[in-house]
Amino acid sequence: MKYRKLGPELEVSALGLGCMPMAGIGKSMYGAASSAESLATIDRAIELGVTFFDTAEVYGPYLNEELLGQAISGRRDRLIIASKFGFAIEDGQVRGVDSTPANVRRACEGSLKRLGVDTIDLFYQHRVDPNVPIEETVGAMADLVTEGKVRYLGLSEAGAATLKKAHATHPIAALQSEYSLWERGVEEDILPVCQDLGIGFVPYSPLGRGFLTGQISSRDDLPEDDYRRNDPRYSEENFALNMKLVDVVKAVAARHHCSPAQIALAWLLAQGDFIVPIPGSKRRATLEDSMAAVDIELTTIDLDELEAAAPVGGTAGPRYGETMMSMVRL
Repeated sequence: MKYRKLGPELEVSALGLGCMPMAGIGKSMYGAASSAESLATIDRAIELGVTFFDTAEVYGPYLNEELLGQAISGRRDRLIIASKFGFAIEDGQVRGVDSTPANVRRACEGSLKRLGVDTIDLFYQHRVDPNVPIEETVGAMADLVTEGKVRYLGLSEAGAATLKKAHATHPIAALQSEYSLWERGVEEDILPVCQDLGIGFVPYSPLGRGFLTGQISSRDDLPEDDYRRNDPRYSEENFALNMKLVDVVKAVAARHHCSPAQIALAWLLAQGDFIVPIPGSKRRATLEDSMAAVDIELTTIDLDELEAAAPVGGTAGPRYGETMMSMVRL
């Protein structure tokens, strides 16, 4: 494994592990997960030198943090644990965003307990709350740093202006947002701000919700209840158009004798040493495949071919439906 820094201080493995698929999401999100295999996957990640593990209160809700807490028990000191807050959760259901100071504190206390830790290494606001000034939310997060309950602060899917305001209130170590060969919108204004302010960038969905792995050849490969059947980029009208990118990724992978997923991750790693992707996995086999990407060096020819196949804005269809799109880049 290789290592990078988020912000000036927080050292993490160059690839983290997105734990969302492991527990508490339901089989409609990337298929059913086995708790035993999920725990074995976390064990294997640690063996491979992965130190960066990403979860959130809303995953489940709560169950994902509990599973990760079980997995890391007794070996906490070696690891960097990231979790997120930012939703109102009532009776196990999400009731919209809530980044009021009271909810920030409530979420942190709950996450600490479920994770079985004294401190959360990286605490993200999961989605910007348009009803609460970001300075107020970050101020409440900063109080948790002062109290030793959180080490570093992060935001997720925040716009450039919000990120600047947040960082002026308290240093932000990382911004987490979607970024991949088929979703490059952050390159226009988000990544430059991160570089200017010395903020790390953590891409989620780095494999395009599985599309870039090359393992999905048609919508029929998805279970009937898979949420991706409602993903605009997986729609009947967009699927074939987007497969053209996958064909190029496969061709580059063939030259390197590796998987398409490894090429997609290697491309992200090549975009800057402040970028730390967090591919999700619930099985050891996919974990091992993904983590091998840190050793792949793409050539100029590779990068040029991928650039031509996946220009900014070139993917057919928006990345989310209307409701979810209304919650990003605020």
